[in-house]
Amino acid sequence: MQRRQLLLGGAGLFVLAGCASAGAMSGGAMSGDLSPEALAAEAAEARAVLPMQTPRAELLQPWTGPYDGTPPWDKVTPAKLREAMMEAIELARQDVAAVANNPAPPTFANTMAAQELWGQPLDRIVNIYSVMTGNIGGDEYDAVDTELSPILSGFFDEISFNDALFQRVKTVADNADAMGLNAQQKRLAERARDSFVRSGANLDAAGKAELGRINTALSNAFTRFGQKVVADENAWTVIPNEAGLAGLPDSNKAAAAAAARTRNVQGWAILNTRSAVDPFLTFADDRALRQQVWTKFVNRGDNGDANDTNATIAEIVKLRDQRAKLLGYANHAELRMQDTMAKTPANAKSLMDRVWAPAKARVAEEVADMKAIAGYDIEPWDYLYFAEKVRKAKYDLDQNQLKPYFELNAVRAGSFAMAERLYGFTFKKLPKGTVPVFEPDVEVYEVYDKTKGNRQVGLYYTDDYARPGKRSGAWMTTYRSFSKLDGSKIILGSNNNNFTKPEPGEPVLISLDDAETLFHEFGHALHYFSADVTYPSFGNTPRDFVEYPSQVHEHWVLSRPILDGYLKHYQTGEPMPQALVDKIQASSTFNQGYATVSYLSSAIVDMDLHTQAVPPTDIDAFEKASLARIGMPREIVMRHRLPQFNHLFTSDAYSAGYYSYLWSETMDADTWAYFEESGDVFNPDIANRFKTIMLAPGNTTDRAEAYRAFRGRDPDVAALLRVRGFPVS
Repeated sequence: MQRRQLLLGGAGLFVLAGCASAGAMSGGAMSGDLSPEALAAEAAEARAVLPMQTPRAELLQPWTGPYDGTPPWDKVTPAKLREAMMEAIELARQDVAAVANNPAPPTFANTMAAQELWGQPLDRIVNIYSVMTGNIGGDEYDAVDTELSPILSGFFDEISFNDALFQRVKTVADNADAMGLNAQQKRLAERARDSFVRSGANLDAAGKAELGRINTALSNAFTRFGQKVVADENAWTVIPNEAGLAGLPDSNKAAAAAAARTRNVQGWAILNTRSAVDPFLTFADDRALRQQVWTKFVNRGDNGDANDTNATIAEIVKLRDQRAKLLGYANHAELRMQDTMAKTPANAKSLMDRVWAPAKARVAEEVADMKAIAGYDIEPWDYLYFAEKVRKAKYDLDQNQLKPYFELNAVRAGSFAMAERLYGFTFKKLPKGTVPVFEPDVEVYEVYDKTKGNRQVGLYYTDDYARPGKRSGAWMTTYRSFSKLDGSKIILGSNNNNFTKPEPGEPVLISLDDAETLFHEFGHALHYFSADVTYPSFGNTPRDFVEYPSQVHEHWVLSRPILDGYLKHYQTGEPMPQALVDKIQASSTFNQGYATVSYLSSAIVDMDLHTQAVPPTDIDAFEKASLARIGMPREIVMRHRLPQFNHLFTSDAYSAGYYSYLWSETMDADTWAYFEESGDVFNPDIANRFKTIMLAPGNTTDRAEAYRAFRGRDPDVAALLRVRGFPVS
């Protein structure tokens, strides 16, 4: 979680990222960068505005030790976290007042640069807060989260509604040319002004009070939703007899046995997380058990009990609609998309519609193939199982043949090799205990950049295993990002997964899909490790761009250098045979109907939900009706049903924005085609252009213009259709 995201937006909605402003230049660099001396002077002038502060709380102290300081994970407790957060808010309040009430006329340095540097104790504690509530969780941290979330929301509203501060920002933005601002400074000021407006700065006193009420209520609802889903995911299906595991690979049986032992249950346990459920649905022969596991998973948050989220979702969508209309927008989607590449809901829907029809047609073909083998109608809990049978029949490819080549440590080594070959990054694992970690299984690596004289640029933390209290899925987090204004400190980034922890000495064998997910999240980390921005705000990119640098890196998993050099059989050490590689390539578009429809249905329902003239109150009924309107195949369920859709309802981040994966994939498919067309998927010239134009500048320039500078044109949607094996019209 980034300070710029926090301190310039209520309820986590308004990230400084997205649309172009006057003065934006094409390409990765922007004209008018300050000299080091001028930048140092600007930073000094900005810091002079801020009061001298000496935090009292232990967790608010500047991070110490090597690597420009690291988070003191070993000192964190729920009580200390609460104490530090309350003090940090007060210190940040003093910073805001100093900038807003400065008697000197507004300048870029004393207003915009000062905002870029304020609230650093709060920045540090919020990063700790997000990890302890997301990666650790539990009753005590849940209680702290419940208490602090609305307090934070209220403080962010104070900033958004501070008229003196807004007028100073507006003065700088409106007079950027007269003040002689360079292109970056002008873009920063204009975007901040526009963000204030979208956050309610132009509302009257009554409007601000109402918006504050809405934002606080949303913050409370987001916290409740997340906690309910985590509680429903902290469950499992017990398989009492080994016969119920028939068909499962040995590695999955071992993981289920380990999960049962750590939870003190007899037999085997299939955890209620995707990384445990999907392999069971793919390989387990017992159809009744598949249905039982599937039902528990897809009904998370939708069981009519204390963890049911439907009423919470209805409250959230109602509040979002009220906020949008208060701010002058027809609906939440229109408000949310003001600062995106797509710009409007209609543009996002247009792309989704173009892909939906061929995806649905492909599902019909896939179901026909499966039914021919099954001899009965395919139900959702049958889809992955019989898809695997069809894969074996059509391509003589069994997923069990692949898993021995995707041992977790080998996959990570392959990701490191990709990063070195493309961008010059190298990774060196630190001995345990070198720096504090928040959980004993976390590993930490030093990150070096050979293109910068082998200078160390970051630390990379990995948290791979599922545990009670940890939220599901996979994600990337930064604890500290790069900016020249703030002294070019070492970047601290992490990747987080939910693999089942093995018994000591046992390997963690993951699926091809899991390997691609690991490369995906690593792509986010590489985006941040590549950063070369002057102002912290430019580290945040539009929601429908941010998945692009991650998604494109999935393609390198199956590149020959990575397969041959790293993804070797965990027992024999032999590289994957060419015959098996050929089968994977031949089946690369297999089951794309399922993959596309399960994802895209979630994105369509998200946009449908947030463009309604009247927000629905019966969420289950709305979900069913929305899916019926688009002709959702009965054999597939949404990848994320609304009752467990964390992307949408634990914050505003992906709300009316889940389409962004498809928007980003259009760019990533076109980018991969660029590499392939060159004859070398590690083409050094293209890789360098990608790093310097698309990754390093963050949001310093308009990202659509940057893509045109990188590729020479807009992205071609046909590349996306070809990657998925759909006809190109």
